[in-house]
Amino acid sequence: MSTEPLTSLVMAAFTPEGPLSRWDPHFQPRAGQTEMAQAVAETLDQGGALVVEAGTGVGKTFAYLVPALLSGERVLISTATKALQDQLFSRDLPGLAQALNLPVRMALLKGRGNYLCTYRLALARNEALLPDRQSVHLLAKVETWAQATRTGDLAEMPGLDERSSLLPWITSNRDNCLGSECEHHKTCHVMAARREALAADVVVINHHLFFADLAVRESGMAELLPSVRVAIFDEAHQLNETGVQFLGRQLSSSQLIDLSRDLLVAGLSLARGQADWQGLSAQLELAARDLRLLLGGGDKGGKLAWTTQAPEGLSEADWDAMLDTLQGVCQQLLDALEGALEVAPDFARLSERVQDMLSQLAAFREPPPLGSVRWVDLGHWARLMQAPLDIAETVRTRMLAAPAAEASPQDTQDSDADDAAPWRDAPARPRSWIFTSATLGDDATLRWFTEPCGLSDARVLKVQSPFNYAKQAVLFVPREVVRPNDPQHTPQVAALAEKIVRALGGRTLVLTTTLRALRQIGETLRQQLADAPGLEVLVQGEGSKRELMERFRSGDADSQRGCVLVASATFWEGFDVPGEALQAVIIDKLPFPPPNDPMVEARGKRLEAQGRSPFNHYFLPEAVVALKQGAGRLIRRETDKGVLVVCDNRLITTGYGRRLMDALPPMARASSEPALLEGLRRLTKASTTDPSS
Repeated sequence: MSTEPLTSLVMAAFTPEGPLSRWDPHFQPRAGQTEMAQAVAETLDQGGALVVEAGTGVGKTFAYLVPALLSGERVLISTATKALQDQLFSRDLPGLAQALNLPVRMALLKGRGNYLCTYRLALARNEALLPDRQSVHLLAKVETWAQATRTGDLAEMPGLDERSSLLPWITSNRDNCLGSECEHHKTCHVMAARREALAADVVVINHHLFFADLAVRESGMAELLPSVRVAIFDEAHQLNETGVQFLGRQLSSSQLIDLSRDLLVAGLSLARGQADWQGLSAQLELAARDLRLLLGGGDKGGKLAWTTQAPEGLSEADWDAMLDTLQGVCQQLLDALEGALEVAPDFARLSERVQDMLSQLAAFREPPPLGSVRWVDLGHWARLMQAPLDIAETVRTRMLAAPAAEASPQDTQDSDADDAAPWRDAPARPRSWIFTSATLGDDATLRWFTEPCGLSDARVLKVQSPFNYAKQAVLFVPREVVRPNDPQHTPQVAALAEKIVRALGGRTLVLTTTLRALRQIGETLRQQLADAPGLEVLVQGEGSKRELMERFRSGDADSQRGCVLVASATFWEGFDVPGEALQAVIIDKLPFPPPNDPMVEARGKRLEAQGRSPFNHYFLPEAVVALKQGAGRLIRRETDKGVLVVCDNRLITTGYGRRLMDALPPMARASSEPALLEGLRRLTKASTTDPSS
């Protein structure tokens, strides 16, 4: 390793004559990227926490990877999405290691549910237990693939959808993994991934995995970090919301259904005749379905507040009776499992799961701890939820201030904890923590991010996007559209979207803030565009995010077909379609948090108790970040051009609209709808006649 200071090595890497330029002839030094890389290098030298908001196009990935690789330290990189996780491991890290001529060992570590479990695959061969005939056919393909795979990563198997009903039958989770007692332990794909991580210099994980590790180790530092001196969190704007999911309690009807299925599989396969496994399984499944029906029935999504003994809308008597039923069934399961504990380790693990459920049920009978909120999530399943309002205390006490811990590699390899540590040698120097995203707030201190994440003392850096938004993008806010609470708002959004789609021949992303608006706009566009066979309307929910992105991109490659995608939720971020395939982003209304959401309501009440304004200090900053994320889908490269349409005139007619407007990139403004549509027609003509336009 060179004795030259890290900051000097990093600066040299980004010069026009440096290794990045020699490796990639298209590489061009960018002031913002170099500024960020220098700040990362300084933090790696000194230790401590750095928070960086790097606008779209800065090149933040290289800005943190180059210093991390040149530092020679063991590095943990966590992302919010598997897509970025795979990109870092498969493309960015190998490329940079080659460019910098560094022999770097890299590992990709996912949650155990992403890997094939060979033990459960063997149990699943009992076709009578599988949910449908399609699963039986797919199982045969999985068995063939299992003979050749090295990693067992199910993402590598062609034709296996991430929503497949077969997945729970061929993967393990924290509840049903047998750990070192499993007969396949030595060849386990999860353990193999951990062994690779133990030997690696750089390990790429995701936020869910990171907080899952913290959540199961309530005393002391999580085993994931002890020897890592550099931890980098990309897509850090999701860190708080991801963390609170894991740092509380939850019990779902799907967990009960999974337990009933696993009980039936183990009982009939390993201890047939020792108990009425089918009867016990059926009782538990019935109790799980009764729980879902009691809480609302059907598949309607939503959340129930839970501020008293029972969730809203339920009497205490009915709720207590439901909990009594669940506890009674669990106790029957424990009694039955007691007689089978010596038969196979499966039954000991099942017994532990039942005991944990009894513990959760008992906890949900008690009031929630101070600083926590409790609610019920309702979708296809029901989830009883309890979570802290933020992750600040966890970050301060169990991450930033936690001492290094020493343990032998052998300890880790023998552990059956779900997310075992990649490394165990204690670092000698202070840790460095890097948190970065394109959107972390709208003020100089990035308080929206730093406060709930316990990073108020961190160094903060804001790096502006290098894109020329004034020339590349146009913003249009239609004054004549009614307010969002008017029943005519969504139809008016759909009508304007139709005009834009026709003008562009597709190439449009419509982002909604509610599923109701998504469905209504999607249906309307399909009806109105039925006379345009060259236009395809895609709607979220009709395929995975990856599938919809690929179909959308293919519309640009196929000159006979253009696409419009109507989406909500996750498509406000992580939807990356550079080039001419996307030239218009339409946002139906300002993305304020829903005021009746239990978490939102609890956070607002906490601010009121502190003498602060919930609107100014929570609702408005949340809307700013979400709006910036949605707007960020439009311009992804220096050559991109397009229009952002925000169908909410509060952006230009209210006082707080100024703050939201200031948070957006400095785009040109369209004066009217006719001017907008004429500009889009010129843009389409230029795109089809001059590729450089």
